[in-house]
Amino acid sequence: MSEEYGPDFITVTDEEGNDIELELLDVLEHNGQTYMAFFPAVLEEGDEDSDEYGMVILKSITENGEEMLSTLDSEEELTEVYDKFMEIFFADEE
Repeated sequence: MSEEYGPDFITVTDEEGNDIELELLDVLEHNGQTYMAFFPAVLEEGDEDSDEYGMVILKSITENGEEMLSTLDSEEELTEVYDKFMEIFFADEE
């Protein structure tokens, strides 16, 4: 991912109707699926200590011809994709 133009931000709406701004970290193609890793862009004081704070992984799906972001289907899928992102992030540091 190119840092030439600065970070990319998106706003998603959760199940309760709350808007959440996320900063895109990276995109990964795995098993024919596109996954995206994000971090919350706006933090409230104390969020770093919350269980809810951390990397957010969403996948790109097409529904009725429209591209959307969705949560992952299982813990196994989440673990597998998380591990792939960690390999990429740590490889970048070397």
